[in-house]
Amino acid sequence: MGRQLGYMVLLGCILALGCKTEKDKMQKEVPGKKKQVVYQVFTRLFGNTNTANIPWGTLEENGVGKFSDFTEKALQEIKAMGVTHIWYTGVPHHDVITDYTEYGISNDDPDIVKGRAGSPYAVKDYYNVNPDLAENPAERLAEFEALIQRTHKAGLKLLIDIVPNHVARNYEGTSTPEGLEPFGAKDDTGVAYARDNDFYYIPDTVFQVPEWRNGYRPLGGKPHPLADDRFNEIPAKWTGNGSRLARPDSNDWYETVKINYGVRPDGSYDFDVLPDGYDTENVAAHYQFWSDKKVPGSWVKFKDIALYWLDKGVDGFRFDMAEMVPVEFWSYMNSHIKNINPEAFLLAEVYNPAEYRNYIKKGKMDYLYDKVEMYDSLKHIMQGHGWTDHIPVVKRNTEDIEHHLLHFLENHDEQRIASPDFAGDAQRGKPAMVVSATMTTAPIMIYFGQEVGEPAAEDAGFGKPTRTSIFDYIGVPHHQRWVNNKAFDGGQLHENEKALRDFYKRLLNVTLQSSALMGAYQELHFFNKDHTAGYDHRLLSYARWSSEEKLIVLSNFDAEKSYDLEFKVPGDLLKKWDMAEGTYEVEDALYHGKNELVVADGVGKITVQIAPLESFIFTIK
Repeated sequence: MGRQLGYMVLLGCILALGCKTEKDKMQKEVPGKKKQVVYQVFTRLFGNTNTANIPWGTLEENGVGKFSDFTEKALQEIKAMGVTHIWYTGVPHHDVITDYTEYGISNDDPDIVKGRAGSPYAVKDYYNVNPDLAENPAERLAEFEALIQRTHKAGLKLLIDIVPNHVARNYEGTSTPEGLEPFGAKDDTGVAYARDNDFYYIPDTVFQVPEWRNGYRPLGGKPHPLADDRFNEIPAKWTGNGSRLARPDSNDWYETVKINYGVRPDGSYDFDVLPDGYDTENVAAHYQFWSDKKVPGSWVKFKDIALYWLDKGVDGFRFDMAEMVPVEFWSYMNSHIKNINPEAFLLAEVYNPAEYRNYIKKGKMDYLYDKVEMYDSLKHIMQGHGWTDHIPVVKRNTEDIEHHLLHFLENHDEQRIASPDFAGDAQRGKPAMVVSATMTTAPIMIYFGQEVGEPAAEDAGFGKPTRTSIFDYIGVPHHQRWVNNKAFDGGQLHENEKALRDFYKRLLNVTLQSSALMGAYQELHFFNKDHTAGYDHRLLSYARWSSEEKLIVLSNFDAEKSYDLEFKVPGDLLKKWDMAEGTYEVEDALYHGKNELVVADGVGKITVQIAPLESFIFTIK
């Protein structure tokens, strides 16, 4: 359910929460396991210290970050913030409007490229990396291999993108290893569909670039020899978002073409489907299932791409728009990945909650974005509209798969918290971040610059304010103050930015080290709404515990209101914790403030003063 949940449905769910069994209230502890923390970094922007920020600016005008900017010091600082995995976004070689012909790279046409730096999701060559990111483009792959080694030496694992639904309209695959074939190399272009064609075609029809609207011109109208409202593609291919028009709309993903996975134009499947019951089978059984099956050529190509990068030391992948690709492909792909590296971290972008379980259980994904449920609900509350009452309901509805639903408040697709169109103040993200990090056993992800309140205020060209542009050469000002001319020490940060980063560092390290956050959960919110004077729908509370740690989390989402409370811990939880009557020491795991939990007459009480946007993670001694 999204944030538009009706009040009657909400009430029913709340009542259901109050009637849960003991089994429902507790989650199985995962012994020895700790939470995982992903730091997403837009690789091209991370180390760029240029502050010109000219709309549609060239690489020379606005600068660009490099693999080499991820120095030992930079990586140590990222790890020290409480990070286990770094997702290097935009590594595979995608279209760019910078001339690299002297390195044997063909120029890309602005008429089918979004922005001047290009979309990282219009991949041109899956067996190489973006030349922008290399000090020496001729050695770009070796430079990325060196970054893999530095990342591992720093104690971090790394992810890169695979974009299975589409590739750049001008895909070449120039670096494809001998014995393998680039996408489309042997397609029969005279038919709309064939099972082993990699693309869909519109036979005997010429592709046309979109009709531009609202004054848009490629490169903002700046001159370029290839910017002529033409791109040579005969026959035309289907566009990445599924448009079957030879002239896609300007809002379509016209810079990409859709991959054919053996799905006929009428939607029927031209491949074996998983038998009933395979949602409960393990990865080994899925791998065995596909061992004697003939699969579409595109499946094999993407499997080979994944194994190529695993062999180079990549520890996992973030799969773009995974739900646009049949779940059977993911069973095939992910079982092959896990056969090579059982610990590979597989994260997928899926936005349809009705399909979550299919992509987790049949598709063998480790983690999906919890966007439509948790993120959307938290955003609504952060903006001052929603009630925290909805959050336990969201959790309840995904309890069976919650470990697989990765939480975030920012990523490259979403608005920055500090942007006026989101919350207008990075501080408003603090309680939501605590909840995202501590409410479930799932991993948490943050986006570079989030920890210093980056507002994404730049008009970058193709990319507009509120989101840090993924299409343009641009600087990221708040983050650049932390980079501090590549000292990576925060030397230029303002005091409020230093304090915010300190908060994130404290929270993520608590998250990383806690065993309770991989253990049991009990909601305390509705009990306190009923039994605690002054407690209301701008607060949220719950307990987390393991055999060795007991936590109570209390967050205040109100940006103006403080609360003085006699917070209650219900008797049934005290019984689970074997807590007799008496006084127990309580310490906040974030800032180490001391308090007391007094147990008397079957109820625990903590006298709490909680400031606007403050959170406590109380550790019961």
